[in-house]
Amino acid sequence: MNDKVVVITGANAGIGKAAAIKFGNEGYTVVMACRNLERSKIAQQEIIEATKNPQIDLLQLDISSFKSIHQFSTVLKDKYPKLDILIHNAAYLNHGEKNYLLSKDGIELSFATNTLGPFLLTRQLVGMLEKSDDARVLHACTTNIRHFFDPKRKIEFDNLQGEFKDERLFNAYKMYGDTKMALLMMTFKMAEELKEHRISVNAVQISAIKLSRETIEKFQSGWKFAARIQNVFSAPRESMADTYFHICTSEEFKSVTGKFINDKRKVMEPSHYSNGLAQDIKQLMDQNVYPKYADNPENIERVWDLCVSMTSNPVSRV
Repeated sequence: MNDKVVVITGANAGIGKAAAIKFGNEGYTVVMACRNLERSKIAQQEIIEATKNPQIDLLQLDISSFKSIHQFSTVLKDKYPKLDILIHNAAYLNHGEKNYLLSKDGIELSFATNTLGPFLLTRQLVGMLEKSDDARVLHACTTNIRHFFDPKRKIEFDNLQGEFKDERLFNAYKMYGDTKMALLMMTFKMAEELKEHRISVNAVQISAIKLSRETIEKFQSGWKFAARIQNVFSAPRESMADTYFHICTSEEFKSVTGKFINDKRKVMEPSHYSNGLAQDIKQLMDQNVYPKYADNPENIERVWDLCVSMTSNPVSRV
């Protein structure tokens, strides 16, 4: 066994569980950060049995809740002297949801889970990460952000706390894309902020991956059927788990920070294509580029300022 510690959010199913198995097989101490402890204990035991590694820990974390993040951070600091790798794998996307749902802190649930939670948790754990000789943070992003190749697509900055929940129609898929784009832009800024702390921060683009049974069961009926069809043509979860591991442990990415990396482990660049139908098709097919929208300095600062202000002065509405 080595003495390296990795925290993986949402490690009880899907890619998160596959990643826990990968790191466990490699001798890491794995901390599964999960919301539902009862269900997660079963997954924890399965991972221990699969890896023959007893150093598979389980701690409760609701990444959408500021209180839960603070509690998790306190417990983690009491149990471990340092943290080497932090993987923000957990995400919220409730296919078919038609209503704006708010977190316990009064924030639209997708934004609270997919953007603010990772921001706050990393900030809480900077001191632990600094004690590692090779600290790395990884954000799980999505191909959904490729919709931002459309120049008309923008983040609804004015509705991230459900300000217009009674006036605008809710689109779960669009809100998921907005919050993951915000996560990517936050990644770029956080990498700059943590460079002096010797902590690398990158994002990985998740391609079409086979969904777990647990994830599919959360979908509404029509979406369940679509997800089962998609699974037939999707890559196994283990392939993305291997990519997580490579980005977070390899010499190749040791000095890489502030980058967006695809599932082929290639650093992506902002799109250089011009406007026009032919160019639109090229950039949509080119998995080595991402929308220029993500590099907009004004938007990056706006996301960062929102993350800072919302997590510094949370106002509960429940």
